[in-house]
Amino acid sequence: MSTPGNNERYPTLSSDSTATDIDSTHIEALDAALHQEWALGRNIILTWVPRETSIDILVIPHYMLSDIFSDLNHDTDTPHDFHSSYAIKDGPEVMIRDVISGPKMSDDDHLQYFSRLFDAEPHTIDIPFTPGLEVPYQTIESMVKRYGISYVEDRAVVLFDIVEFSLLSPLDQVAQLNSLAYSINSAYSKMLDNDIYVNFARTTTGDGFYIWNRDRSIQANVDLYHFMHLILANNAIAHSKSLSSSTPLLRTGFHVGGHYEFYQSEGLSPTVYSYIVGDVTIELSRIVDQALPGQVLLGDFLVPIYDDEDNTRFKLDTIQFIEAAQDRLSSLNGLVLSGDKINSIKCYLTGDKMGDRKEFTVHRYMVVDKHFRGRNVYNAKINIYREDSEPVFLGLQNSELENFKAVFSNFITPTA
Repeated sequence: MSTPGNNERYPTLSSDSTATDIDSTHIEALDAALHQEWALGRNIILTWVPRETSIDILVIPHYMLSDIFSDLNHDTDTPHDFHSSYAIKDGPEVMIRDVISGPKMSDDDHLQYFSRLFDAEPHTIDIPFTPGLEVPYQTIESMVKRYGISYVEDRAVVLFDIVEFSLLSPLDQVAQLNSLAYSINSAYSKMLDNDIYVNFARTTTGDGFYIWNRDRSIQANVDLYHFMHLILANNAIAHSKSLSSSTPLLRTGFHVGGHYEFYQSEGLSPTVYSYIVGDVTIELSRIVDQALPGQVLLGDFLVPIYDDEDNTRFKLDTIQFIEAAQDRLSSLNGLVLSGDKINSIKCYLTGDKMGDRKEFTVHRYMVVDKHFRGRNVYNAKINIYREDSEPVFLGLQNSELENFKAVFSNFITPTA
């Protein structure tokens, strides 16, 4: 068995089974059992362990997670310090965060550890199949996640906010949300045409959408940024052609950060699609609140990236992320936008020219929200050049930021 506290403690999700030709009655039987343990949303499933013809799960009331974190934060001595037959390298808080952010599939040692920590006995679910053989572990993992909570530490998220949405008539509100939804779907179709797959999810804010990539990697984050470009371009072209108020004017934010992911109840079952809430959505909301109509703002973030060659990890800041995004943009050349092929796209953060040189600085602004909390942001521009049509310019130039309510700005000289 693997030892709790070890970074490699979770078993692999690989199986001898594939996702094809799965007996649907197996899935239905497992889902029915999980649904019963979920108890209409009262409980969450924290972790599971496969057996020969069953799985063991640890079920806890949903409020217990916040309660135990509260205990850990207010008690300098670990309140759940108990003797066990194996070594614990990390404290309970780290262990809980890891099981929330990592695979739910675990092993006996961890099942026992969390059982004692939460004072809850594991439940055995008898199933008419062998996990990993007749049904892949990954399929079971996906099903269990619908009845639990996950935490993602560093995911990119986009927020599209419709300007003056609350002042529109209900009919115009519906029309503008539909128009934005169409721009999202159209951009997705265009990326597929160029063999760029964004496994995107979205949830409405009431007057716009949060959008994120379900995949997790630096490339997934970059692809989401380009997905944002195409959505904005589609919307801008539609806005220029529209003679009515059916096409929205947008304020847009892009940020990378942590969030919780969960599945809300829909009727008596959890939804198929997930919802997110956490630091990244809060930050985006505060950032976009300060944005001007048509402006694109980026948060001040760090994105982890892994070097497979020497197994090292380092982080890209916002400026370096945009440089990586620009390098990837050639993959969109030739894509058709409103009937015309794209020749090139340029994305950059605005700033001032450095004397007689061709280089530019980057301005970093500080904005203050309604709670008097300051945060750093960057103003982004995207220029899309098409073969036989006028360019599409997205975002605002420095000269258009006169009414931007930044309380402070400084400039940064990007490194080559």
